[in-house]
Amino acid sequence: MPAISVEPCTLAVFGALGDLALRKLFPALYQLERAELLHADTRLLALAREAGSAEQHLRTIEAQLRRYVPADDIDAAALSRFVQRLSYQHLDFLEPEGYEALAAQVNGEHPLIAYFATAAAVYGAICENLDKAGLASRTRVVLEKPIGHDLESSRRVNDAVARFFPESQVYRIDHYLGKETVQNLIALRFANSLFETQWNQNSISHVEITVAEKVGIEGRWGYFDKAGQLRDMIQNHLLQLLCLIAMDPPSDLSADSIRDEKVKVLKALAPITGEGLASRVVRGQYIAGYSDGKPVPGYLEEDNSNAHSDTETFVALRADIRNWRWSGVPFYLRTGKRMPQKLSQIVIHFKETPHYIFAPEQRLEIGNKLIIRLQPDEGISLRVMTKEQGLDKGMQLRSGPLQLNFSDTWRTSRIPDAYERLLLEVMRGNQNLFVRKDEIEHAWSWCDQLIAGWTRSGDAPKPYAAGSWGPMSSIALITRDGRAWYGDI
Repeated sequence: MPAISVEPCTLAVFGALGDLALRKLFPALYQLERAELLHADTRLLALAREAGSAEQHLRTIEAQLRRYVPADDIDAAALSRFVQRLSYQHLDFLEPEGYEALAAQVNGEHPLIAYFATAAAVYGAICENLDKAGLASRTRVVLEKPIGHDLESSRRVNDAVARFFPESQVYRIDHYLGKETVQNLIALRFANSLFETQWNQNSISHVEITVAEKVGIEGRWGYFDKAGQLRDMIQNHLLQLLCLIAMDPPSDLSADSIRDEKVKVLKALAPITGEGLASRVVRGQYIAGYSDGKPVPGYLEEDNSNAHSDTETFVALRADIRNWRWSGVPFYLRTGKRMPQKLSQIVIHFKETPHYIFAPEQRLEIGNKLIIRLQPDEGISLRVMTKEQGLDKGMQLRSGPLQLNFSDTWRTSRIPDAYERLLLEVMRGNQNLFVRKDEIEHAWSWCDQLIAGWTRSGDAPKPYAAGSWGPMSSIALITRDGRAWYGDI
């Protein structure tokens, strides 16, 4: 049996027949069942507005489970246990009456975990109705992003939740924080003096964070066109990664110690305004191009599109952190849709040695790089310089990796999906993988000044061909500083 102890609970998924629940949450819960990480007394409730036969809705959930879980991971005994835990309740989230039936299904001795796989606009109403049903004091609420579309709307949502739930009962999801490699950032930095003693402006030249998506809008035009890549990706995922890279050592591994240090980083981010907006930020919008050798439409040609939209599908920027550790070290962030490949990686570029003694033509290859891959294959690689093998090579250098590939190194263990870890930590009552209210607000405040600057300037996004690495100006953004994006083809 696993060493991790998880208390029994009732886990209720609001919006249980939506895409997030069917594609991510129920498969993750099944994998926890398969790994025997769910307490024997834990119950799962599927809550949705769809009326009709509960049995039919449960069959839909099971069918989608088989669709999204790899066939090799389907275990008959585990699936049977999972289905026996699961029940369905028709619930209008805005009406308090149905919550009495929900309360009747909750064991008074066990906590209720309310996972909001719904639009943020109804978070407040759900919280109010949970409170009216007498459930608030023993409930942990899990909030999915996006929480608002700017600082003001984010505060409205968070304040509506805070009327009924203190911060200690609120778990804000950023699924990137559940990834195995992201968790390893903490261990890599603070358990290895080799890295932590060099993790500052004395040794690091610059940092890259790239989150590239190969897909386009995938039928999400209505949502995405109101959000854009800055709100959808920079405000949460990339800024969270930046915080974990840049934060000072926490006093311990408690939730507030870690989150206090992340907030300090967000507070230290230099605003980008005026002329800096033109030289340090690039936004783009993909036009028709090719993906995997096949033609794909441009953003303005997607189904249900608005031909006059100026929403960005790509953002690249240089961020600077105003503190002792990172003075003079730029952080280059880049994210976009219709990129050549699906890729999420962090590249830490270390400074060159102070005196170069090797062949002049190889000087540009010099420099150690720590590459942290989040997808498609999770792992960590440290690129070091060594001598080429062979009697005829002299002191010719080569760059090669000291590599840790998680799937290759631990062949007997599958890498858990981020949602598996996050759901497990909610059940354990551990908040250190979740985002605190002030983190959300500082991130929105920094992004809002970029959006306000774009609005004032009236500049349209730069076009880039689908299947490319973004507008040419995103290359100029980094080459102006004498650098280049790592690994671009």
